[in-house]
This record gives sequence, structure tokens and C-alpha cells, in this order.
Amino acid sequence: MVRLLGLLFLLWAAPLAAQGNCRLALLLALDVSSSVDAAEHDLQKTGVAAALDDPDIRHAILRGGPGLVALAAYEWSGRRQNAVVLDWTLLTDDAAIDGAVSTILAAPRSQTRFPTAMGYALGFGATLLRRAPACDRRVIDLSGDGISNDGFGPELAYRHFPFQDVTVNGLAVLGADPQVQDYFEDFVRFGAGAFVETATGYDGYRRAMTRKLYREINDLQVGSRAVPHPERPG
Repeated sequence: MVRLLGLLFLLWAAPLAAQGNCRLALLLALDVSSSVDAAEHDLQKTGVAAALDDPDIRHAILRGGPGLVALAAYEWSGRRQNAVVLDWTLLTDDAAIDGAVSTILAAPRSQTRFPTAMGYALGFGATLLRRAPACDRRVIDLSGDGISNDGFGPELAYRHFPFQDVTVNGLAVLGADPQVQDYFEDFVRFGAGAFVETATGYDGYRRAMTRKLYREINDLQVGSRAVPHPERPG
């Protein structure tokens, strides 16, 4: 009887242990608004995939600390144009990372002609985070090449959606809009330890995403050890 009770306790406790075994829920939000042309979208998608496939990022995911990393990704543009391209996946091993990379690369572009409704995109992300695995940290990684120009902005999203204990980091793609970096710094960045990374156009997106993932996965603060793949002059 004692052994049976012990077995039942282990079966009951196992899901709780699994829930406590995730250190980071990371949600990638990718811009597919009308300002992003087909070539730029391809650079964004392949840049995300290459960043996840980078040896330093794989090492950070699989051996960067106790607990697992959970990953999901969605595309965003207009008020109701948000599409999940990778649902929540626990990155338990190299095969799981390979699967996430393949899923992102295989996903067709969800939208092409809608404006930049960033507040709606963030609200969608906060809702998607609610069904993520229970993790120690929850981070939204939002990419974009412009400022919000449709519906409410990020500040209202942070006020009216469940962003408690959520960090939002930005990847501002420079070139299309001269305001984009300041906008990301002033309005998109949110929560504890939040930061903004920049890419010099979509040609620099892969390197910027690699640096950003490295900081997010390792929970690095400004002044910590250098991240890989710095932007090269020219």
C-alpha cells in the first residue's frame, strides 16, 4: 500500500515538476505588414531560422542553464491579421530545434497588404503567452521596420492586456522609417530588463536576431559578456 501511494504521488507530482522545468517562454513576433516586401520577408524568415540554427544559440538553448526553453512564433500586421507559424514547442534537444526551424521556413507568408497595428499584435502575443508552458521568464521578441499606424499603440496594449511579469524586447529594422528606433525604445520596450536591438536593413536581420536571441536566452544585461556576430562596419 505504501509503495502504491508513493507511485500515485509520483504520477500526480510529475506534471508539476515538468511545469517547473522551463526557464524561458520566448515568443517571436514577425512583421508582415505592407512595408515588408517579398525579398525582405524572405530575409526575415531565413534570418530567424539561421539564428535558431546558430551553434551559439543551440548551445544557449540546450546547455545555457537549468530548465528548458519553450518557443513559439507568429506573424503580425493589421488589426486582425495575426497568424501563428510555430505553436508552443519545448526545445528539448537538437531534433526539436531542427523541427522548429523547419516549421518556420515552411510557413507561407500570412499577409501582404495590411498596415502596422502594433498594439493589436502585442495584445495577440499576450494572449498567446497565456497558453505557454509555465516558465520562469516570459518574453515577447517583436520585430518591425516602422511605427504603429493602425488602431491603438503599444502603451494601450500594455495597459489592457495581461503583461504582468512579461518582458517585451524589440528588434528595430532600420531604413524604411527614420522614427523606428526611437519608437521601439520609447513605446515598444517593456518590462524588466527589456532592450532594443537594431538591424541595418533586412540584410542585417540575421546577425541582429542572433545577438538578440543570445541575450534573451542567457538573460544577459547590458555590460555582460559580448554576444556573437557583432554588426560589421560597412
